[in-house]
Amino acid sequence: MTAPVAGPVRRRITVRGTVQGVGFRPYVHRLATGLALAGFVSNTADGVLIEIEGPADEVDRFHGRLTEQPPPLATVTGVGCEELPATGVPGPFAIRPTDRSPGRTQLPPDTATCADCLRELADPGDRRHRHPFITCTHCGPRFTIATGMPYDRPATTMAGFPLCPACAGEYGAPADRRFHAQPVACPDCGPRLTLTPAPGLGVRPARDAEALATARALLTAGRIVAVKGVGGYHLACDATDSRAVATLRDRKERGGKAFAVMCADLGTAERVAELSAAERAALTSARRPIVLLRRRTPGDGPRLAGQVCPGSPHIGLLLPYTPVHTLLFGLPGDPPGPRMLVMTSGNRSGEPIVTDDAEALTRLAGLADAWLGHDRPIACPCDDSLLRVRADGTEQVLRRSRGYVPRPLRLPVPVRPTLAVGGDLKNALCLAEGEHAWFGPHIGDLGDLAGLAAAERAERQLTRLTAVTPRLVAADRHPGYHSTRLARRRAAELGLPAPVLVQHHHAHIAAAMAEHGLDGGTPVIGVAFDGTGYGDDGTVWGGEILLADYGGFRRLARLTPAPLPGGDAGVANPCRLALARLWAAGLPWTPGLPSVEACTQTELAVLERQLTRQLACVPTSSMGRLFDAVSSLAGVCQRAGYEAQAALELEAAALAAQDTDAVAYPFGFPAGASEIDPAPALRALLDDRARHTPVPVMAARFHRGVARAVAYVCRLAREATGLNTVALTGGVFANALLEEESAALLGTAGFTVLRHGEVPPNDGGLALGQLMVAGTAAHHETE
Repeated sequence: MTAPVAGPVRRRITVRGTVQGVGFRPYVHRLATGLALAGFVSNTADGVLIEIEGPADEVDRFHGRLTEQPPPLATVTGVGCEELPATGVPGPFAIRPTDRSPGRTQLPPDTATCADCLRELADPGDRRHRHPFITCTHCGPRFTIATGMPYDRPATTMAGFPLCPACAGEYGAPADRRFHAQPVACPDCGPRLTLTPAPGLGVRPARDAEALATARALLTAGRIVAVKGVGGYHLACDATDSRAVATLRDRKERGGKAFAVMCADLGTAERVAELSAAERAALTSARRPIVLLRRRTPGDGPRLAGQVCPGSPHIGLLLPYTPVHTLLFGLPGDPPGPRMLVMTSGNRSGEPIVTDDAEALTRLAGLADAWLGHDRPIACPCDDSLLRVRADGTEQVLRRSRGYVPRPLRLPVPVRPTLAVGGDLKNALCLAEGEHAWFGPHIGDLGDLAGLAAAERAERQLTRLTAVTPRLVAADRHPGYHSTRLARRRAAELGLPAPVLVQHHHAHIAAAMAEHGLDGGTPVIGVAFDGTGYGDDGTVWGGEILLADYGGFRRLARLTPAPLPGGDAGVANPCRLALARLWAAGLPWTPGLPSVEACTQTELAVLERQLTRQLACVPTSSMGRLFDAVSSLAGVCQRAGYEAQAALELEAAALAAQDTDAVAYPFGFPAGASEIDPAPALRALLDDRARHTPVPVMAARFHRGVARAVAYVCRLAREATGLNTVALTGGVFANALLEEESAALLGTAGFTVLRHGEVPPNDGGLALGQLMVAGTAAHHETE
């Protein structure tokens, strides 16, 4: 007897994740067509909706293959399935228009130009040969052109560029690589490049290919060109031209802060930096971040100008990530030009990156000699991301922006719809609801109206793309923070209760816990070291050992406080911080000490009076300020022109001698586990100075001493609490030498060590911790 032939089945499949703007629908179409199945696929506000019909075994085969090899930019986070009655309607399988009902999906970040597009860009026979905006479903801008969701061309800044017949044909063909690629265009219908020279430059305005050729010639001649990218303008100059780099540094008033360098290709990067396999992978990834690398000893060929990264232990390199960048370096047959370009954010120091073309002409006037722009608007600023690769191959993101935003982070516990505004430095907002959190792009400092306006703009963009309506606002406890005032205003505008104010270092630890998937059921030992954070006692914290979970914290230990003369304004003078530390430790201001010699007699007299009378001297337990002080005492840095300069230069010195000996400066623990006293370390450093010990050796011994102090106090904390998990967090742990040494010592002692990966350890990750502390408490209250 023959078994009955099974009839057709129909199945509804919902795919969630980053599945729009990545070629997922044509992928589904090809898969279904290859199996001769009927049905349709459509974008919805919640993801991708598929209804598939055919023989049961073929439908099962389709379902099994669906997530096996998704498009390169797709990330599937969930697949739902529902059986439906079969309709019996034969194929063909169709791609339906987007369903515009309310809901939420995930938009991919901007990604670097793919290999296929680069090949077409360089092919004289291709109709997109030298097209500065070539793209497809596998590459190009997404976040920075999106104005709403679902992600379709009318909801992008490409809405003003109607497709020509040839592009429309590709856009509508499911088998084409450009099917529903929203930024797709060509020279006939796409954006146009323009070159606008500064008055008196002696160069005429230009468009398209002439604009690129003129920009390349200007860079070759040592000029500074403002180049519009996907997320904002860069200021570019030849990185091998000392005069050009010095001019850019002077015009931007950047002090000694390092510039990032874009190399024409990987080979060029390898001539100036040492690259491990993991660093090479990070540099060439679709995210195209700036990667901090060890400088290679200069050899033959072009050398970077000395002013590119003076005093820095690393050089920040990145590779081209837009067609404009590739064309700026030139294709085969083009006149020779620079192979390495300084690419620094198009702004004045301390301001947000410029995105608007008219604004660029005014805000960057006096900085740039010419502007290479285009007429595709930028929906939201998005600066370059920055990371370093550890010795074990893992990455530590120091600035999470282009290439990452708006990709969500999975939360270990659900939270109420929450907006967290972060801090005033390295600001990045974060929105969350349920088990997902979305960081906004890096904004920078909120010290002026432009920064606050950029934060508000980023919030609006993030809200549009995530469909999260905040029911709670979280901020830092610092009463003077601009971000905290912004949170109060936004809460009032949204008709919400006053913001939940979260202690700065508690937020740092909560961010590390959330990134590592801890549900907060068991506290951790949090080591939060940074430059400044408002403490619960009204002083400046920053050298904290806390027992913490999402619900609260208890201070286990701190760095012994010292006066901070002049408050935050005194941070620019490491020499004064050093003398304040010596005063607190009862150590003399010996003539001949670098810190003493750096101050005038009047400055010394005023400082002594300040310290004696405690005038404008807030106590601080900041580890960041201790690094500044030691940098001064060792003779490395006396006046800081940018944030963390003294500490960065101390790290650079230590890296030169980290393997020369095993000596560590000792720290004291006069109150058991509750205080970390640097006085013995300072005394040992002064003794080494008297013995004329090399500066790099002293710097390495200090780093080693701090790491051993961390391990010791954590062991004492474990004995007292029984806890075995340590979170290393705060901006001081962006110091590679300190973080690696501390993690190694803790690991040897049997601790589970939480180190930051995709969430920055500095204030760029602060908002995640704020919303975890505020949002989880509020979520439990409403359950």
